[in-house]
Amino acid sequence: MPDPLPLTAPGDVQVRRALLSVSDKRGIVEFAQGLAALGVELVSTGGTAATLRDAGLSVRPVEDLTGFPEMMDGRLKTLHPKLHGGLLAVRDDEGHVAAAREHGIEWIDLVCVNLYPFERTAARRGVSDAEVIENIDIGGPTMVRAAAKNHAFTAVVVRPESYDAVLAELQMSDCRLSLETRRALAGEAFALTARYDTAIARWFSEQREDFPPLLLRAYERVTDLPYGENPHQRAAFYTQVGARRHVMSQVAQLHGRELSFNNLLDLDAARAVVRDFEVPACVIVKHNNPCGVAVAATPLDAYRRAFACDPVSAFGGIVALNRRVDAALAEALSEQFVEVLIAPGYDEDALAILQRKPNTRILDDRERRRAGGGPELDLRQVEGGLLVQDRDADLDERETMEVVTERQPDDGQWEDLLFAWRVAKHVKSNAIVLARDLATVGIGAGQMSRVDSVRLAIEKAQSPVAGAVLASDAFFPFADGPQAAIEAGVTAVIQPGGSKRDDEVVAAADAAGIAMVFTHRRHFRH
Repeated sequence: MPDPLPLTAPGDVQVRRALLSVSDKRGIVEFAQGLAALGVELVSTGGTAATLRDAGLSVRPVEDLTGFPEMMDGRLKTLHPKLHGGLLAVRDDEGHVAAAREHGIEWIDLVCVNLYPFERTAARRGVSDAEVIENIDIGGPTMVRAAAKNHAFTAVVVRPESYDAVLAELQMSDCRLSLETRRALAGEAFALTARYDTAIARWFSEQREDFPPLLLRAYERVTDLPYGENPHQRAAFYTQVGARRHVMSQVAQLHGRELSFNNLLDLDAARAVVRDFEVPACVIVKHNNPCGVAVAATPLDAYRRAFACDPVSAFGGIVALNRRVDAALAEALSEQFVEVLIAPGYDEDALAILQRKPNTRILDDRERRRAGGGPELDLRQVEGGLLVQDRDADLDERETMEVVTERQPDDGQWEDLLFAWRVAKHVKSNAIVLARDLATVGIGAGQMSRVDSVRLAIEKAQSPVAGAVLASDAFFPFADGPQAAIEAGVTAVIQPGGSKRDDEVVAAADAAGIAMVFTHRRHFRH
């Protein structure tokens, strides 16, 4: 009779016994059928065993392997020396093999495990802490890590997407898996447990504080990108594990080439702007800055007025709308080169019009969810670390603002001031926004000097500035910025205030007879 526990070299193990225990049961029946056809004994637990038996497969219960029953509502079923000895034994070590023989341990050659759905459970609205905690898997990660550590002798499979390739190799190699395959599978296994533990640690830390001592995040690759900011840079798009929304969540691409690194950056900026408005709105973004924003009674009017702010910069820009696109709007859009268009739906005839342009990437925004509860963090990578802050997502209300000049803004000016202030939050600092009739007239972005941003906004204006209002994302350190705007015809200014020379700045506004509002809140965006 052959030795049931022979000494075996790394990578030379034939898969003769497999333990299957999965929460995600996609493809598990077909995988088990393939193993059974190769003569592999199937050992399983609870719900997985029932699923396999329902499919007509012969399954050995895990308690038969361990000699110990499942108990405590399934919390205790795989945490047993007989099971983990079968996973962890170094099979070319005589001492390990002798211990296994002495204690009646049976080898487990392959483990197929995925974990309780902690992330999905924790993300549900209204879920109780008790239910979240009950979905913290203990036995599953323990088996996965044990098998992955001992991958030279015990193979581990954690992704349904791997089933077909594993079966194919077993079928072609006399039920063996190469060391290269085993190492690759172990890498997938440790990535799974790292992601899982990260999600759990994050959930616990966020119950206590917004800035924990150890910031844990996991990111999952969605797709490779054609290149980075420049053609010589490699790039990929990752999403944060557990995030309720991301830049491409619930977005379907209906037409055009694949999205680029720069497209995604600009798309993120564009979606953030239109999200701030409930009425029909349009934003055109170029190089991560709005170059035209407007709200109007119809999305067509909003687009036309946003485009009119800076038609030259709008060429090849990202256009985002918060209303469905009809045929009339599609005709207007098709008159220009639009790099990316995103909107919450398209009429059939509108889509046919837009698809005449082969290079325009058309995106259907189906995201209707709001951001999850609690503050959303803004992470910026610096060399060797991260800068972390709350995302600047609040919308400042008129009631919190102060008119500091003798002249009060009239109702129309207030509307334009609040609109311009909302846009300025999304413009790179130093940011100046000129607006009139709820549309941007000129935008000055990213200048080292605030007065230069004012001059740039005036210079870029395609229509007379007279009667426009001005928003500045931070205070004016001198009166020269407001003075340049006043000379161009600006009639009201909104800014945070807080400069040592506020008195001089306000005096310049009073001398010109214009209104000035202090928000007492800055909106830098570097």
